Amino acid sequence: MADVGVRPARRADAAAVADIQVRTWRQGYRDLLPSAALEEVTSADAEKAWRERWAQAVSAPPSPRHRLLVAVASDLVVGFAAHGPAEDRDHDPAHAAELLTLLVDPLHGRTGHGSRLLAATVDLLREDGVSTLISWVFEDDTVLRTFLGSSGWAPDGTARTLDMGAPVRQIRLHTDITEV
Repeated sequence: MADVGVRPARRADAAAVADIQVRTWRQGYRDLLPSAALEEVTSADAEKAWRERWAQAVSAPPSPRHRLLVAVASDLVVGFAAHGPAEDRDHDPAHAAELLTLLVDPLHGRTGHGSRLLAATVDLLREDGVSTLISWVFEDDTVLRTFLGSSGWAPDGTARTLDMGAPVRQIRLHTDITEV
């Protein structure tokens, strides 16, 4: 079996992270987002912008609690997760964090990388004193909802609608990450 693990992202990982993001969105979001919006966020120009944003996230994160982690298999970046303090008004950022994204390359899916990324995220946030982890997900994203649900996440009753050329509904999931 290949060497697998999770580590903090390096600036040099930004291109791989952006590539995974774009390819995963193209495949996984094609039935969730309006085609024009999906094309806009996965175009060549968008991928270049994502690469720059992820490099910035590593070299100059908005806060010490903003982190980008990568899953690796034999030194190849195969997935990533980003988190930061919760920004929703109904959560105290001292005790709540947001899983901003968690994506695994479709070629490496269902091999434990998502679970390793989620576990590493939770471990870091517990060290920071976080007790609640939230994430906004597309309401119709059954893959992510099922994955997070299997780890104890549930809707908290909060929803929002994004204007992406057509309304796209998101729901907020949450989980208690205090150690039992």
